[in-house]
Amino acid sequence: MDSIHLSGIRCYGYTGVLPEEQVLGQWFEVDLTLELDLSAASRSDRLEDTLDYRAVIETVQRIVKTSKFALLERMTAAIAHAILYPDSPSNSPPVQRVCVRLSKLAAPIPDFSGRIAIEMVRSRERGERE
Repeated sequence: MDSIHLSGIRCYGYTGVLPEEQVLGQWFEVDLTLELDLSAASRSDRLEDTLDYRAVIETVQRIVKTSKFALLERMTAAIAHAILYPDSPSNSPPVQRVCVRLSKLAAPIPDFSGRIAIEMVRSRERGERE
C-alpha cells in the first residue's frame, strides 16, 4: 500500500476536560499517514487520479476548530472517521487506512511543559465505521 504523509497541521481548537479549555481554547497539531493505492496517479501524473490532500487538511482544520469534545481520543477518532468516510464522494482513490497523531501542545498541567499525544490507526477493511 502507498502512503501520503501530512505533518504539522496546526489549528486552534476547544477540546479538553477543563471548562476553560472549551472556552479559551489552545493549539493542537495533527500528523497523518494516509494509506491508499497511488498506482493510477503514478502512471497518469493527474491530480484526478490521486487524493487531493488539500481537502484532507481542510477537514482536519474544520474538526479541530469547531469541535468541543472533552477527550483527545474522541477528536482523534472523529478525524480518522472523516478521512476514511468523507461527506462528499469523489473520484479519487479512497483512503484505506489512516494513522492520526493528535498533539495538545500546551496541556494545562502544573509543572508539565511537554506535549500530550494520541495516536490512532483506523482502516476500512476492519469495518470500523462509526
